[in-house]
Amino acid sequence: MEKQQLTQYLTPGEFMNSDHPDVIKYARANAGDSTDLQEKAKRLYLAVRDGFRYDAYQLDFSKKAMQASDLLQRDYGYCVEKSNLFAACCRAEGIPARLGFANVRNHLGTEKLEKKLKTDVLVFHGYAEVYLDGKWIKATPVFNKELCDKLGVAALDFDGENDNIFQAHSKTGNLFMEYLHDYGVFADVPYELFMSELRKHYAHLTTEIMDLQQINIRS
Repeated sequence: MEKQQLTQYLTPGEFMNSDHPDVIKYARANAGDSTDLQEKAKRLYLAVRDGFRYDAYQLDFSKKAMQASDLLQRDYGYCVEKSNLFAACCRAEGIPARLGFANVRNHLGTEKLEKKLKTDVLVFHGYAEVYLDGKWIKATPVFNKELCDKLGVAALDFDGENDNIFQAHSKTGNLFMEYLHDYGVFADVPYELFMSELRKHYAHLTTEIMDLQQINIRS
């Protein structure tokens, strides 16, 4: 891919605000001193994967909350937020990065989550793609190791060479996550499309989503 084509994946975005001082500081602190971009990406991946617990129960769809810098004020986040922070940190370290989204079926979802969503389908599940050694590689720094151990699935590792999207099976061979629909890749969070798909698939939560209020599924 030509350097000009990669420019948009190195440029700060509204949500992937890789030029924010907090993002730059966090990226530098976790990427290490190596000049090897692959090694930097691997370090950043682990930092985001395990440094923020995955929490799909406390959701805030305001634009501010969805900026990469805002996640650094918390110790938890969901797939879009964590993937966005990882991608932003990669850009801050000179690694082209973008976001991908898909609808997936969560076979190991909790009863409380499915009851709130009225489905086992997770809409607009987010992951990241980084450009290393002349190719795009999928990376999903979403499910922290502690949670994976609790669910009986292996934590997703990232070697900087091969796609790592999500666990298809648990350690016992049961289905964990199933890929249903691919929305493609984006240079930044496609906010309006994201909101539109949430309203479409979770119509019963429309008021909360349209008002951009925090949704606490535990309540």
